[in-house]
Amino acid sequence: MSTSGGNRAIIAALLANTGIAITKFIAWFFSGSSSMLAEGVHSVADAGNQLLLLLGGRKSRRAADSEHPFGYGRERYVYAFVVSIILFSVGGMFSIYEGIDKLRNPHPLEVPWLPVLVLSIAILLESFSLRTAIKESNHARGTQGWVEFVRRAKAPELPVILLEDVAALGGLTFAMIGVGLTWATGDGFYDAVGTLAIGALLILVAVILGLETKSLLVGEGATAADATRIRAAITAGDDVESIIHMKTLYLGPEELLVAAKIAFAGKTRLTDVAAAINAVEARIRAAVPVARVIYLEPDVLVAPGIGNPPTETIVIKASD
Repeated sequence: MSTSGGNRAIIAALLANTGIAITKFIAWFFSGSSSMLAEGVHSVADAGNQLLLLLGGRKSRRAADSEHPFGYGRERYVYAFVVSIILFSVGGMFSIYEGIDKLRNPHPLEVPWLPVLVLSIAILLESFSLRTAIKESNHARGTQGWVEFVRRAKAPELPVILLEDVAALGGLTFAMIGVGLTWATGDGFYDAVGTLAIGALLILVAVILGLETKSLLVGEGATAADATRIRAAITAGDDVESIIHMKTLYLGPEELLVAAKIAFAGKTRLTDVAAAINAVEARIRAAVPVARVIYLEPDVLVAPGIGNPPTETIVIKASD
């Protein structure tokens, strides 16, 4: 995923949510609808989330230093995780609280047509935001299905925006049903149920986001397809006999670490080994461009039990 593509989706969502939040609070003020209040808080939380994603992207571009020699790429994962927490605590729990309060103290809507009008406009704006997120995601997901894309994406911004927008449209639908039934029957019970449904939906999305970003924070390796490409690139030339073992790790959404122990013929000269390693690095980068940090350790295959111990330090040759 390109960073610019993710930023376009974030900015589109930020503008939409800011405008929607203002209109929802106006509708809540005049109508007294708890669904509108819950949706207003939801939109404020979403707008704050988008600001956090932009901030995370900005911080992740800082150059590596002595304290963080592999750079700050994972800042984007940290802020995406914070987003999931905010969506849960601010959006979901507040909506549940408001729904329970409305169940205990139900009252009819004072200006029922206003929230319906605002919700209709909000659905249009959220649909525009979701359309932008889908368009930008299509550039990144390739042939992946949507569920697989959300689960496997290494750049967190687009999956976060996609799930936020889907949750927003779902919440607006619940609010519209609750407000509509309350308007038709004069019973505030339906408005309260709509509010509770909004809260449950937000909590569900927050849990999904939290689990996915947690996996990125802990550390994920290359996809199976990329790992296959890297192995093929290493063994593509006549210089390498085999791969003894290989590990990969995403240092950030667009920076992959590759560490491998590779076998050479026993009588290969050191100068030839160095040249071969440079060639292997070039092939890896050509096959998987995000493989920017590469550590290769040369070794010689020997009989089992005599050499190649299971634990080594992979530090012989670093990438430029």
